Amino acid sequence: MSIFTAAFWKAAAERAVKTAAQAAILSIGADQLNVLTLDVATVAGFAGGGFVLSVLTSIASDAVTSSAGPSLANEVALPRDLG
Repeated sequence: MSIFTAAFWKAAAERAVKTAAQAAILSIGADQLNVLTLDVATVAGFAGGGFVLSVLTSIASDAVTSSAGPSLANEVALPRDLG
């Protein structure tokens, strides 16, 4: 699959959003969540960093494999006709 298809970017975006959510939860949990002192900018920074790293990983994975999606292990297999 090529990174120049809509199907690739749809799958990569889904993975990146999931990673961003996981990074946000990690940053909240790492500080023993206190909603009165929650630093939203820090949480957003972790989420944004996770998003960017996930997209870069998807692009790198496409460069080294011929799987049908942005995954090294073909975990996100996309039908070939979506591109």
